[in-house]
Amino acid sequence: MKKLLVSTALCGSCLFAAMPGVAFAQDEAAAPADAGIGEIIVTAQKRAENIQNVPIAISAVSGQFLESRGITSIDSLGAIAPNVKIERAPSNKTISQISIRGSVTINPAITWEPAVGLYLDGVYIAKAQGSIFDVADLERVEVLRGPQGTLYGRNALAGAVNLVTKKPSGELGGSAEISYGNFDAWRGKAVLDLPAMGPLSVKLSGQISKRDGFIKLSNDPLYGTPGAPLMSSPLEGRMADLDSKTGMVQVRFEPTDTLTFDYSFDYSKFDQRPDYGQLVAGGDFPGIPLSDYAQRDRKSSTHLNKDRLYERSRSYGHSLTAALELGDITLKSITAYRDLKWNDRIDLDGTQYDVAYTGRDTDFHSFSQELQATGTVWDDRVNFVVGAFYYKEKAETLGTQRFFGAYGPVVDPKVGGAAVYQSDYGSHTKAWALYAQADIRITDPLKLTLGARYTEEKKDIRRFFAAGTTDGKPLTTVVDIGYGDVPDAKYSNFSPAATLSYEFDRNVNAYARFARGFKSGGFNGETSDFRAPTADCPTGAFELCNPYRPEKVDSYEIGLKTRLAGGKVILNLAAFWDEHKDIQLSVFTAKDAASSIVRNAAKARIRGIEVETVLRPVDALTINASFAYLDAKYKNYIETAGGPDVSDNRAFPHTPKYTASIGADLRVAEGDWGKFTLNGDLNYVSKYYTFPYALVPEFDGQQDAHNTRSKGRTIVNLRAAVGEIPLAGDVKGEVSLWVRNLTKENNATNFIDFGAGFNGLTVGYFPDPRTYGITAGIKF
Repeated sequence: MKKLLVSTALCGSCLFAAMPGVAFAQDEAAAPADAGIGEIIVTAQKRAENIQNVPIAISAVSGQFLESRGITSIDSLGAIAPNVKIERAPSNKTISQISIRGSVTINPAITWEPAVGLYLDGVYIAKAQGSIFDVADLERVEVLRGPQGTLYGRNALAGAVNLVTKKPSGELGGSAEISYGNFDAWRGKAVLDLPAMGPLSVKLSGQISKRDGFIKLSNDPLYGTPGAPLMSSPLEGRMADLDSKTGMVQVRFEPTDTLTFDYSFDYSKFDQRPDYGQLVAGGDFPGIPLSDYAQRDRKSSTHLNKDRLYERSRSYGHSLTAALELGDITLKSITAYRDLKWNDRIDLDGTQYDVAYTGRDTDFHSFSQELQATGTVWDDRVNFVVGAFYYKEKAETLGTQRFFGAYGPVVDPKVGGAAVYQSDYGSHTKAWALYAQADIRITDPLKLTLGARYTEEKKDIRRFFAAGTTDGKPLTTVVDIGYGDVPDAKYSNFSPAATLSYEFDRNVNAYARFARGFKSGGFNGETSDFRAPTADCPTGAFELCNPYRPEKVDSYEIGLKTRLAGGKVILNLAAFWDEHKDIQLSVFTAKDAASSIVRNAAKARIRGIEVETVLRPVDALTINASFAYLDAKYKNYIETAGGPDVSDNRAFPHTPKYTASIGADLRVAEGDWGKFTLNGDLNYVSKYYTFPYALVPEFDGQQDAHNTRSKGRTIVNLRAAVGEIPLAGDVKGEVSLWVRNLTKENNATNFIDFGAGFNGLTVGYFPDPRTYGITAGIKF
């Protein structure tokens, strides 16, 4: 029987989309052609287990699957798993919005915490900014659905995503490939695994990508005419281009058979123009007929004003993992440091008029230390993991913003004239945690898993806000709050989990699970609530004196994992019911430097059903599919203190009712000349809202949720490849043709609604248009 070994970072199990050519174990050649998918083995809880026996909802795809789809970062994963949706944040290409089971953080500010934990080789990637980056040599990607508070901790309220790289093998090998596509797209990728030098092994990998922008820029024909005296000179070139460089150095040192050190250094740099914010709605201003430019259908060309527009992200990280085997117990230490510098300048009106121009300059770094012990006791009837975790970070953002810079009517009564703001904020965070989990086999078929995590954390904040006009006068400081001027926010949390599973036979395993999730509270660094100082708030920054509370969820889940038709079919089912409390909702107000209000506004019930299957009717064909249903409902939503319950009239952001995907990998022909394969995927997401706005506006000018609702999307990707072409010795080649977004999906995926203060100005962001190209490479 074929076996596939998958090692996960911390916890969970894995439904592995077993594609033809996936790295099966060495006995694959001896297996009969109709052996089916085979037994899939994972080390999800630090030991080798049959995936179907591990009672948790997790999906994973192999490095071979990722290579065949050209996937090197999370924004290309699409519908990798049911009830999982991954978007680029509005206006940016290196900021992620990851939604799992209806939980998402929509505000990318550096002081906000994500709802989904993102990990690179077990190291926490703490912020949404800079979280989209390339990794040239991924072994797999894992997506754990549902709260992962026990082993992943804070900010894994909705789940976790693990990016796992291939480690040095100690044998000479590698690969190189180059791709060319439309929009003059180039990509080069290389991996070099060096021979072991005694106990030392080294692997180098990297990728360079360049592409012209999708949106062609030209001069508005009205520029310079009497009919448009307030229009700025044009920006030239293209928008939404790509220019990235990434690399990784990995070193493995094995001084003894029981002691291993893994060091890695990863580096990523993007320097490009941001995604184009297309004006999809908006009213007119004096001398600026914005409504004439509003268009819901995707544009391929536009006119923008002359300001420099860019998105720059430079991140790097060091990590050192040490593992020591002591009989049945393994001790592990994971030490990591990450550093991010991130900058952008964006046009938020989508026209050649100078209406809205903003920028952020972010500096962030973090340090983490984790200690683990895993092992077995009592004749292997109890498997355990215990650990301790320490984390600290510093985050700073400087924000320059200009509104209506091309003319001077009164826009903001506090400043008059064209509005200019300096909006800065920063924070420090320290957190530590203790955790433990044990699998207890009560009888051979019956297993109880118990886990818990205790967390404490502390945060502080600074806020600077100044306003002025474009008349050359200095900005007037509105508020200047330094570190220590408001009390620290302190939180503690206990997150338990319990799972009972029963193995009816080797092909059928059922489980029931309870888990608690915890998303950290904190300060709204973007606050514009500058009330007069009071005894309770001497600074006058109301939201900073009243930090928002942590968000919590109690999740109840049942699941069934089956292996049918003699191993040719895997069918897994999961149903969940989540009770959320103190949901953190970021409500964009576009007031006083495009700020947001953060509210612990709601309680909610989210429930859903998830289906995943892998079918291998014949050895040459593998089909994978998933389907999910999601039902989200506010149980209580008090928008303002003492106000009415508006739970029946607010949208749930990024919660499509249905998601589905189907993919196929077919080996068409094979011979001494190589192997011809076809693969394709269809990913579907139903309509969804992007902000928690009113479904039916209650007063004139209130932001309407339907204005920022996506119609959903269907993305089709195809690839044909001739691989394993014998070239010389052990060197083999591959050539492939590929197309992404074959059907030219044009529905917007994200929005920003500036509200009544900007006459309903709304910009939309669209998926990449159809791209196609050729890739050629070698492996040795």
